[in-house]
Amino acid sequence: MTAWIAVLIPLLIMVFALGMERLETRLRSGTVREDEVEDFLERARPDEVKALFRQGIGGALQMFRLRNLGKRGAGTRRGRPSGDGSRSTTNA
Repeated sequence: MTAWIAVLIPLLIMVFALGMERLETRLRSGTVREDEVEDFLERARPDEVKALFRQGIGGALQMFRLRNLGKRGAGTRRGRPSGDGSRSTTNA
């Protein structure tokens, strides 16, 4: 009987430790900053709000960030000079 206890207790402790490590990893990757959530709640579109209910805050924030990156990328491309100005935009 003591042999079973001597084998089972370390195994149970290892299983518990591995489970807690997995939980900690999930919690660490799912953490979002408060200002991100406030920004999302102020400027979210209806499809992003639906994603909040379907996928949780992680999926909704991912959609929100992709939309914001698209806006920033388009804004910087328009404002950038075209180089030496030798290119023509009309077809000859």
